[in-house]
Amino acid sequence: MTELAQWIDEKKLKQADAAQILGVTRLRVSDVINKKSVKFTIDALVDMLARTGKHVQLSVQ
Repeated sequence: MTELAQWIDEKKLKQADAAQILGVTRLRVSDVINKKSVKFTIDALVDMLARTGKHVQLSVQ
């Protein structure tokens, strides 16, 4: 979530514009920015990160 929030800030995107790029609603973007993690699955966060062009790697140890 922090990566997504930073990406939105770095790109100086409005929530509506970020929502369009990420394929979610503006309210979902607000939840990301406010780090309401209980509202998201890992799949949803990975999908949004992929839409930003970021590479996601998951490691379980």
